[in-house]
Amino acid sequence: EGTLFEADFYLLDGIKANVICNHQQHLAAPLVMLKLQPDGQLLPMAIQLQLPKIGSIPPPLFLPTDPPVVWLLAKCWVRSSEFQLHELQSHLLRGHLMAEVFAVATMRCLPSVHPVFKLIVPHLRYTMEINLRARNGLVSDCGVFDQVVSVGGGGHLDLLRRAGGLLTYSSLCPPDDLADRGLLEVKSSYYAQDALRLWEIIRRYVEGIMDLYYKTDVAVRDDPELQNWCREITEIGLLGPQDRGFPTSLQSRAQACHFVTMCIFTCTGQHSSIHLGQLDWFSWIPNAPCTMRLPPPTTKDATMETVMATLPTVNQATLQMSIIWQLGRRQPIMVPLGQHEEEHFSSPGPKAVLKRFREELAVLDKEIEVRNENLDIPYEYLRPSLVENSVAI
Repeated sequence: EGTLFEADFYLLDGIKANVICNHQQHLAAPLVMLKLQPDGQLLPMAIQLQLPKIGSIPPPLFLPTDPPVVWLLAKCWVRSSEFQLHELQSHLLRGHLMAEVFAVATMRCLPSVHPVFKLIVPHLRYTMEINLRARNGLVSDCGVFDQVVSVGGGGHLDLLRRAGGLLTYSSLCPPDDLADRGLLEVKSSYYAQDALRLWEIIRRYVEGIMDLYYKTDVAVRDDPELQNWCREITEIGLLGPQDRGFPTSLQSRAQACHFVTMCIFTCTGQHSSIHLGQLDWFSWIPNAPCTMRLPPPTTKDATMETVMATLPTVNQATLQMSIIWQLGRRQPIMVPLGQHEEEHFSSPGPKAVLKRFREELAVLDKEIEVRNENLDIPYEYLRPSLVENSVAI
């Protein structure tokens, strides 16, 4: 009936755990069953922390009826796994690295006078700047995280390879992704509500610009620069994932608009929905432990001492809070979606489309503000005034 959901962290199974200050850290690959309650809450019903192994005793199922400390520890393990995938899969791979693929392909394949270049480059601005600074040694890499997270050393790359190999085109497009995950009718999923509306506003903006330059589907098919750009993203940047829905060519105006919308939404709304909540949800360490110092429990006799011995040390927790503050705070270079100062289009037609885009964003922003007044915990992460115009940090 659309009320049962699962959160499956199988990507973490077998990933090498970190060694921090000569102490082995630990990872789990939980499977969580959740039930949608009549009041809209999505609550866990059962937690399995490890995948079953052939020839081994089945892992225990942790339940809300277990002793409170045992259930608490199981939930902390799930949240720690969520932290690992949030930062490496959702944030780094699906945000920053995807934006880098778009940026490189755009600079290699589209001249600055091309309409798609003008349309998309404001949303790639910081990606290109950070890339240049990183190449010059001005931006640190994952070394800081190696000091604090459970996934360490070669585990980063192993996890990114696994996650990249499962990346699908539909998962980057909210209308398809939310339908696939059964979230369209979940009224308490404010991400779903706001992502769909923001996607539609961006789509109308993209269509408005594209319709000015491509009057027919043939015009799209006959644009070699546009086709090379699409092929560069799919075959070179993403290593040819045609079997996962990514197109290698654009055959119609509708297909081209959908592809460009995906690129812009990924670099704006999708990244912001992952990025902006970090300070709110990850600075309370038990809600998102960066690392776990004891192995996942295999029995139900945990005590509060077990919980404290498993959670990060004070030093690790302090470092996590510091990193999360740097990541989650409002950035001084932040430019809201649609408010870029660069005027890539000079003619009246595109300017009118951009004006309409900004007006629609302002309406959505106000409607989200009004809705949030009635929520115990406001959902702010897709408010257009807070969504960054491109991936910044």
